Amino acid sequence: MKPFRNQPSKTEVRNCLQKLFTVIADAQRFANREDTTIAENELAQLWIISPSASKALLKAFEAKLDLDNWMSGVYFLPLGLRAAIVATNKLPRTPDTLWFRLLGRGKVQREAVEELVALPPSDLVRRNVLEIIYRWRISVMAQTELTRDDQELIMNLTQAYEEARAAAVQEGVQLERRQVVENLLRFRFGSVDEELSKVVDSLLQLTPEEFTPLCLELSREDLLARFNSHQ
Repeated sequence: MKPFRNQPSKTEVRNCLQKLFTVIADAQRFANREDTTIAENELAQLWIISPSASKALLKAFEAKLDLDNWMSGVYFLPLGLRAAIVATNKLPRTPDTLWFRLLGRGKVQREAVEELVALPPSDLVRRNVLEIIYRWRISVMAQTELTRDDQELIMNLTQAYEEARAAAVQEGVQLERRQVVENLLRFRFGSVDEELSKVVDSLLQLTPEEFTPLCLELSREDLLARFNSHQ
């Protein structure tokens, strides 16, 4: 997969194809040395991710839709080339295309960010993408000079970045509180076995002022009875 911030030129597409053919040739040489064969559908496939794809660009490489098998926005080059151009501004707004639309520009990217932030906090895609955005923004902001593209990306991803930062802070607070609770239980009972670990989550629903005396004063039996009854 090769993402572009702006629509690639014909030369850039050709350069991508050249790298694809090199990868395929290397794989075929390796297969020959090992006296094996590679099926056509096992060969590398090039996906060029672009914020848009003009009619001129698509015509130059004879890239066409395959709506019987693929969604709109995915334009396949002739079969033997094993390549496609994905125009993010033409993709349908579905969960399956969210990651690709985040690589788009302007309104497409902003809408994708809004969809990302609206996902449940437990959603794996949301967590992973927000973590990537969080780390990316930190690295970009460390640069002394930002390009216009960098500035646009930062503007579009600000909402997602703030979500990622808040989530990271909250996760750190929760981890620290969990460690405090587990240390209190180890101090009282020597270890946190399977039974005690079941009450940790319940204790974390309380404030430190509430869970500290419970951990230090209640017996093991009282702790288990009190919190197991709420599960």
